[in-house]
Amino acid sequence: MMNFDQQLKLQAFLDGELPENEAREVASLVARDAEAADLLKELRNTRQALADFEPGLKLPESPEFYWSKIAREIQRTEDSREPAPKTSFFARLRRMLVPAGALAALALVLVVGGTQFGLWHSAAVPDAEMTTADSGAFTYHDYANKLTLIWVSFPAER
Repeated sequence: MMNFDQQLKLQAFLDGELPENEAREVASLVARDAEAADLLKELRNTRQALADFEPGLKLPESPEFYWSKIAREIQRTEDSREPAPKTSFFARLRRMLVPAGALAALALVLVVGGTQFGLWHSAAVPDAEMTTADSGAFTYHDYANKLTLIWVSFPAER
């Protein structure tokens, strides 16, 4: 079984890229190894099939001139770019404060709307009241739940 380096050498041999001594070694490998001969034949067939489908396009200019035109166009577009205008301090401040103000307004609407529509109760419940008398009794009225509690404390008799 051929390894990857041998397969690459076969491709280089086909392309005529090997030095003379390596080319002789690959030629002897192809002569004695059927797998190498089959792979070289397949590579030649593939090369021929691809060559038949490649259109023969010719550039009107030399490749160097063609690529130099592309490089000049890139340079021209890079030179024509204007630097980004500098923004003032107030414009940057406004850019930060507008979203912050919108978030604050949204939070206010949620808090006020939530307490008005009963989504949550505020800390001071308006439907309850607590009174204290000098007698040591505490009275707690919760009108929403219809509850009244009276706490009376008496001194312990001895």
